[in-house]
Amino acid sequence: MRRGINLVAAAFALTAVSYGLARFAYGLLLPQVRADLSLDVTAAGWIGGSAFMAYCLGIVFTFLANGTLSPRTIAVLAGLAATGGMALVAFSGSGWTLGVGIALAGLSTGLTSPPLASAVARHFSVHDRPKANGTINAGTAVGIVFSGVAALLAAGAWRELYSLFAMIGAGVSAWLWLAVPAGKAVNESSGLSFRILKRPGLFALCVSAFLMGLSSTAVWTFGADILRGAFRFTDAQIALGWIALGSAGVSGSLTGLLTNRFGTRRVHGLALAVMAIGTLGLAATSFSTAYGFAAMGLFGAAYIVSTGTYLIQGIELLSDRPDLGLGLPFLVLALGQSVGTPLFGATLAEAGPLIALAISAATACFAMIVPLNGQGSGRCRSLSWKPNRDRSATKAGH
Repeated sequence: MRRGINLVAAAFALTAVSYGLARFAYGLLLPQVRADLSLDVTAAGWIGGSAFMAYCLGIVFTFLANGTLSPRTIAVLAGLAATGGMALVAFSGSGWTLGVGIALAGLSTGLTSPPLASAVARHFSVHDRPKANGTINAGTAVGIVFSGVAALLAAGAWRELYSLFAMIGAGVSAWLWLAVPAGKAVNESSGLSFRILKRPGLFALCVSAFLMGLSSTAVWTFGADILRGAFRFTDAQIALGWIALGSAGVSGSLTGLLTNRFGTRRVHGLALAVMAIGTLGLAATSFSTAYGFAAMGLFGAAYIVSTGTYLIQGIELLSDRPDLGLGLPFLVLALGQSVGTPLFGATLAEAGPLIALAISAATACFAMIVPLNGQGSGRCRSLSWKPNRDRSATKAGH
């Protein structure tokens, strides 16, 4: 039992480092980074998009390496990629070196979720896996809160903050080597068959995930920059907004409970609607700073819940390959983010924040109305799914 707690704690820490610090702290610290490196908004968008594209490469790598490399090896690689990327960002002197560092940091997120889910599936019973995976998944929001608090305490010192984050990443990487059980997954399918991509309902789910990713970059990459440039938020206020986003995102741990009670499709649509409100609501900051904090909180809660519903529906559609059910929606979502970041940056530069935010909010609404094929109308099957005896190592949702 103690080893199980240690595994969950180390996996939680990796999720906080890779998602909360390595991937999403860029948006928080972007105003300071742009000022120091003289980056225009379009260049900042392309650099932010590189993190999402690297995420796609990372998750494809986990599909191909599954069964060849152990979950422990891949998890440690995720920690090292986050550490190396953040260290490179800390010492970057130009947009090019910054872009390489951000991309390497983004790669870590693609390497994170599948091996952690596999390790949990090997160590925990079917009954205990959802609780363990739910705890690990909350690491994203906690990492975001930590980055906000750190930025609040060290205002303007973005290089020092990235150095601190890199040192934390190094410690977590060492912890993972000790906490994640050695050995490869047993009796687990590997590779990616294109035939499985024809599964009914999967295409619609991926279209919706792509649109959601396209929309989300407005806040993740440019939210802090908009608050500072358009609404004259101070660095301290931006950090507080980030803390509000992460704190509200902790509510995403209730996604499984909500889908069991109200149905996955209903929760999915509501989360996307709230995400659109939060995105467009950022423009209301011109009336009061309180609207800015509220918009960030709404977006944070809705985003975490929304990603959880994509995960649940993916596992429902690919119940025989829940590893792909976990990975494919997140892969397509990240593709949307990698495309959306430079597009939003260009729109913001040409049309201003109100129009850019309105377009992003509308995109979330389009994601909401994509017709899905009857999945998730009842009790959440991702929490009640029972593997065959010869597939005891199959992943649960993360």
